Amino acid sequence: MEPVSETPTEALDYAVLSLAYGAALAGLASQARRREPIPAQDLVPLSAATFALSKLVVHEKVETWLRRPFVEERVDGTRPKGRRLRYAIGELLSCTRCIGAWSALGLVGLRTASPSVSRTVTTVLAVSAAGDFLQSSFTLLCNRANAERRRAEAPGPALEPQRTR
Repeated sequence: MEPVSETPTEALDYAVLSLAYGAALAGLASQARRREPIPAQDLVPLSAATFALSKLVVHEKVETWLRRPFVEERVDGTRPKGRRLRYAIGELLSCTRCIGAWSALGLVGLRTASPSVSRTVTTVLAVSAAGDFLQSSFTLLCNRANAERRRAEAPGPALEPQRTR
């Protein structure tokens, strides 16, 4: 991560984002006082849903429309566009950990406001995260098996006959 002095931003730009997050968090905390606490068993599905939503926003083509005003997407990676707050938002939309905090806030907020709707949304996103894990695992196993097969099929160095004395 580049320091603020090396980006076209000011500390105030990040303060605006922090203030928006803090205000949303404070509003959620205020609402949560009047609600049942989120059960511990919901934390794993919410975590998986947060992962899936963050990955969707930051990496998937379907969300290009959301990133396009703030992020330049190139073959060699992404780069925030513009200056000041626009650039800071571009950095946010390029970072799965950063968007993860916002995704978690939104999903927990939904869980607090409407538990039944939240369970459906969380289930869809958590199952998507599990599918992502399984696809990645399958790809990894296939790549390893293919590499082993290529090594086994590759012509090796010629073996010299052993000399007897």
